Amino acid sequence: MYVDIFSRGTVLWYSNKLVVLKNKELWINIDNKKMQEVRWMIDTDTIAAISTPLGEGAIAIVRLSGEEAISIANKIFEGKNLTDVSSHTIHYGKIIDPETKEMVEEVMVTVMRGPKTFTTEDVVEINCHGGLASVNRVLELVLGHGARIAEPGEFTKRAFLNGRIDLSQAEAVMDLIRAKTDKAMNVALKQLDGRLSKLVESLRQELIETVAHVEVNIDYPEYDDVEEMSHQMLLERTKKVYNQVEKLLETAKQGKILREGIKTAIIGRPNVGKSSLLNAFVQETKAIVTDIPGTTRDVIEEYVNVRGVPLRLIDTAGIRETEDIVERIGVERSRQALKESDLILFVLNYGEKLTEEDRKLFEAVDGLEYIVIVNKTDLEQVIDIEEVERLAKGKKIITASMKEDIGMDQLEATIAETFFEGDIDSGDLTYISNVRHIQLLKQTLQALNDAEQAMEAQMPIDLVQMDVTRAWELLGEIIGDTVQESLIDQLFSQFCLGK
Repeated sequence: MYVDIFSRGTVLWYSNKLVVLKNKELWINIDNKKMQEVRWMIDTDTIAAISTPLGEGAIAIVRLSGEEAISIANKIFEGKNLTDVSSHTIHYGKIIDPETKEMVEEVMVTVMRGPKTFTTEDVVEINCHGGLASVNRVLELVLGHGARIAEPGEFTKRAFLNGRIDLSQAEAVMDLIRAKTDKAMNVALKQLDGRLSKLVESLRQELIETVAHVEVNIDYPEYDDVEEMSHQMLLERTKKVYNQVEKLLETAKQGKILREGIKTAIIGRPNVGKSSLLNAFVQETKAIVTDIPGTTRDVIEEYVNVRGVPLRLIDTAGIRETEDIVERIGVERSRQALKESDLILFVLNYGEKLTEEDRKLFEAVDGLEYIVIVNKTDLEQVIDIEEVERLAKGKKIITASMKEDIGMDQLEATIAETFFEGDIDSGDLTYISNVRHIQLLKQTLQALNDAEQAMEAQMPIDLVQMDVTRAWELLGEIIGDTVQESLIDQLFSQFCLGK
C-alpha cells in the first residue's frame, strides 16, 4: 500500500494530515483498519540558551541539549574530561577560550546523558556567576564551537517530540512558570504530572474500543460469536464519555481564572477612593492619593492574590464629563476597561449623595459582574443606602473605609465566593485551565452529541461511527497525538527562551 510521506522537519505528512513524531517512531492509521510503523530520525543538532533570568544573581545557567552537547562543552572546559565522566554528575573547573587560552569563567558543569533527561538527549548545564557579561560570554563560546541558539521553548518542544511529555504537559510547564498563586501552581503541577493526560487517554480508549466493535460488526457480520454493537450499546458508551467530558468542562471557569486571573476594574466618580482601594489590595502606595478630584489620569494595573484568587486590578480614572484633555483620555480608557473586565468593583462615597453620574454608572454596569463598595464610612453618612440597594438590583454591597482599613476582609471573602464554590483543592479533581483544551472539549461534546442524534434517528451505524471517531481525534489534539505543525510552533513560541 502506498503511503504518502514527506519530511517536514520533525513531523510527517500522511494523506494530507499532519501527524506528530514521538519516540522517533510514528504510528499512522491506514484505512482505519491496518497500522503501519514508520520511522523518522528527529533533527539532532545541539541547541544552547541561557536558562536563568538575565541580571545580577548568584548563579546563571547556560543549557545545552543534543548529541554533541557534552563534546562541545568539553572543548571549552578545563578540569575533567567531560566525555569520560558518569551521567548526572557535577564538576568544578574553568571555561577557557581555546583560541586565546584566556580564562573566561569559573564554573560548575553538570553532565546528564540521555535518555534520562528532560529532552531525552544529552544535556549539559554550565553554572556561571550571575551577571550579564559572564553568562553571555560563555554562551558565545558555546555557540562558536558547534551549538546553535535555541528557539523559544525548544527544550520543552524536544521533550514533547521525543515522547518525554505530551502536549498538555508541555503547556503545563509554561503555566507553572506563570502561576501567580499557590492554587494556580498546584493546578499546573497536577497537569504536568500527567493527571489530565491519563484522563484524556482513558476517554480515548473508551471511544476507540467502541469504534473497534463497530468495525468488527461491519467487516465480519457472519460471525455469530462477535458481540453485536447495537445502537443502544453505542449510545450507552458514548453517553458515558459525554458525561465525563461535561464534568471536566465544569471546572473550566475556575481553572481559567486560576491560570489567567480575574481582570478587575475599579470604577467610580473622581475622589471616591478607587486608588486607596488599589493601595489597600497591594498593601503599598502604588497610586497617588489626594483630595483633588481627577488625580488618577491613566489606567494603573497590578496583580494581587486575594485568598488564592489572582486579581488583575485596574485602577481607572474617575468617570465624569471633563474639559481637561488628559483627564478625558483617561476617562475613555476607563470606559474601555469597564467593557473588558471580568469583575467590576464599583466605589461610592459614603459621605456624599448619589449623583447623576453615579446613576449612569449603575446603568453602564447593568448585566455585568460587579460588587458595590460604599467607601469612606469614617465620614458622616449622607448617601441613601436604600437607593443604592435598589440600583444594585441584588448585587453585593459592602461598606468600608480604606483610610481605617475597614471592610477589606469582607470584600476579599465576597470576591472569593463570587468565583469559587467550596475548596478548590478538594479531592483529586482535574481542573481545565487552558483555552485550547476548553475549545477542544467543547468540540468533542458537539461530535458526541451529533453521534447521539444520528443514533436516535436510526442512521446506519457506520455513519454514526464517523462522529465518534471525530471525538476521539479531538481528544487526541489535547495531548498532541494528532496536531498540526503550525499549532506546535505557535504553542512553543510563547515559551521563555531557554525553557
